[in-house]
Amino acid sequence: MFEFRRSAVALIAAAGVAGLFGMPAAEAQTIKAVMHSDVKILDPIWTTAYIQRNFGYMVWDTLFAMDEKFQVKPQMVDKWEVSPDKLTWTFTLRDGLVWSNGQPVTSEDCIASIKRWAAKDSMGQKMMASISGFEAVSPTTFSIKFKEPYGLVLESLGKPSSNVPFMMPKKTADTDPNTQIKVEDVIGSGPFIFKADEWKPGEKLVFLKNTKYKPRAEPASGLAGGKVAKVDRVEWIAMPDVQTQIGALQNGEIDMIEAPGIDLLPILAKDKNIKLFDANPLGNQYAFRFNTLFKPFDNPKIRHAVMVAFGQEDFLKATIGDPKYYKVCKAPFVCGTPLGSDEGMADVLNQNAAKAKELLKEAGYDGTPVVLMQSTDLAVLTNLAPVAKAQMEAAGFKVEMQSMDWQTLVGRRAKKDPPDKGGWSAFLTSWVSADIINPVMAGFFNASCDKAMFGWPCDAEIEKLRDAFSKETDPVKQKEIAMALQKRWVEAPTHINVGQWYQPVALRTNIDGMLVAPVPVFWNMTKK
Repeated sequence: MFEFRRSAVALIAAAGVAGLFGMPAAEAQTIKAVMHSDVKILDPIWTTAYIQRNFGYMVWDTLFAMDEKFQVKPQMVDKWEVSPDKLTWTFTLRDGLVWSNGQPVTSEDCIASIKRWAAKDSMGQKMMASISGFEAVSPTTFSIKFKEPYGLVLESLGKPSSNVPFMMPKKTADTDPNTQIKVEDVIGSGPFIFKADEWKPGEKLVFLKNTKYKPRAEPASGLAGGKVAKVDRVEWIAMPDVQTQIGALQNGEIDMIEAPGIDLLPILAKDKNIKLFDANPLGNQYAFRFNTLFKPFDNPKIRHAVMVAFGQEDFLKATIGDPKYYKVCKAPFVCGTPLGSDEGMADVLNQNAAKAKELLKEAGYDGTPVVLMQSTDLAVLTNLAPVAKAQMEAAGFKVEMQSMDWQTLVGRRAKKDPPDKGGWSAFLTSWVSADIINPVMAGFFNASCDKAMFGWPCDAEIEKLRDAFSKETDPVKQKEIAMALQKRWVEAPTHINVGQWYQPVALRTNIDGMLVAPVPVFWNMTKK
């Protein structure tokens, strides 16, 4: 159990921090939060894991951002223009932007950051395929030149979640995208500064208000607008036990739990000192991800058989339990969105073990074990793998479930070793719904072989349709393309969506200003 005691040394340190802001120690404000996972990796481009994305939003800014209404707005950009032939996009940065080390943000920094992000991100890869080059027009103006008109430029640069096109200094952004950046290269452009000297993996991560950051003048909205840090210090406390989290929140030892256990929400709702806040009303989607490099999931017919074997409700009952916080939804692009549809999915996700067993026989499944990775330290993920194992075994699969903490899983899923030599066959995760509302944004639909995310699916027809979607600007035609892609995906799935779910944040009542956004952000928040 983590002990929340302040030693004399800690008090002296707090006084020193307060002094940085020209105020007495008693006035320094600190928010202590328990996030959904510990932080062991600092690079939000190297991995799509949401805890690294959350870290990224604390210390880095973006050129564009999505507001509460899912509209893309300028963030670090002051103005932009598009040439009459729609092939050249020119962007000018806001005045006064500097890195946390005091150096100015430049066009070269932004170009390098876009390139590194685009090498890893699904939307970025698709956009880069249409780009002929970049030009640093001036220290604060740069242009992107396209081979052909491209329909998702701002949507790509302003995408809300993993991977996020965070702007980093050129030295940092020049790091190979498949290599993690170094601790000393975490030099931010955002509202907080990472205190590397106070980072203790497994215990605590600390951020200080970035006094050099220049917020936009507009009110904060979603991930856009003025990112005004209204507290001096934010601490992320590592506390994996959910009961301990609840006790610490009730006792005022922490101020926030990002992902409180769903089964404990009724207890929190009755506490007059605690409030539940729905920061992400569009919710989240669970996903089962295949590794297509090795047997058995190198065979699309076997992957399709899993989709026939699965039924969503067992997954949702085992993890969430309360129907108030989940929704059975076959639509891969999320129920309640313009592309949310179950077209072509009548025969899948019905938990039809008998039919799946027939399909496995037809596909020539030879009993190769499925190495299924289970995350054990995140309550919203832990029970997914056992359900997947049971439903697959009912259909005739041999399943070997291997348990590990989430950060270990994140590291292992990047490896291309065979499943019987330290690799993997499948795992389950969750996406913020705002990440997956179209087939270019949704990373697990990327089927570009080695350029795809971990799992590395290869499907020329899916890629052809994703290309067509990215270049189409008519919403009606976009939907037609998305539905054609969805039907192909059912035949040769890259992953399987296993239901939508919703997660309120738990806060002490003296915490105000948390924004409605698909990412938990700490600017605009105050502590009374």
